[in-house]
Amino acid sequence: KNEPTKYKLYFDYYLYILGTFECHSPGILSDFSYSSMPRSKRFQLVALTQTAKKTRDHKAAVVQEIRSAIDDHDSVFLFSYENMRSHLFKKVRMDFREQDMEGKSSRIFLGKNKLMQIALGRTPEDEYADNLRVLSKNVTGSVGLLVTSKSREEVGEYFANLAEEDFARAGSNAPREIIVTNEMLYNFPVSMVEQFRKLGMPVEVSNGKIVLIGNKGEYVVCKEGQTLSAEACKILFQFGLKVSEFRVKLISHWSNDGGITEF
Repeated sequence: KNEPTKYKLYFDYYLYILGTFECHSPGILSDFSYSSMPRSKRFQLVALTQTAKKTRDHKAAVVQEIRSAIDDHDSVFLFSYENMRSHLFKKVRMDFREQDMEGKSSRIFLGKNKLMQIALGRTPEDEYADNLRVLSKNVTGSVGLLVTSKSREEVGEYFANLAEEDFARAGSNAPREIIVTNEMLYNFPVSMVEQFRKLGMPVEVSNGKIVLIGNKGEYVVCKEGQTLSAEACKILFQFGLKVSEFRVKLISHWSNDGGITEF
């Protein structure tokens, strides 16, 4: 009864050939130990991503690029951003890429905060220029560097007028209370009733129109300050409600004479 069957032997032998079998159950093969066997050459981890790992040389190149930009320009601005959108920030890059009166193009750096701190310097001994360590202390969170020769007033006016509305993403906070009414639902075909139900909305079809269940006049999607779920964001998208605002806020300014300005 305890002897392995013919098929069990075949199966054990097959796993033995692959080099991955480890014997755990009693039987004829329990006298063998496979833990010390070499790993099969067929067993290889294949990376499915196309992104190459950043090397030490790459990080050193980023640091040098930031420092070279500082040498070529008059000032450095540290800024923070909210509700980052690539297509909106691309416009900011293009605006500052235009050459100024001296024929210089500004540079914007986003990336690892630690690399930016190293480029600026964190102590009086290793700071790249006078007082850059003060700027480096504020490099935390969602921030970036603007290296430019434009005046502080011109840069401040640009970012003060920069505000773009966009659809909210899951995890962000609702800036205000959002309510959906029956009148807003009348614009959608009845075929979307199941889609709204999957998003958590209590709706039904009445007289060929989508309405809220129980003769309710309104449905609260979110309240002010509430963290938006993925379903709430999809509801806002369906109704075309852009409640998120892309903004860039200036934090600090460094000039090549060593002066520091806090905003």
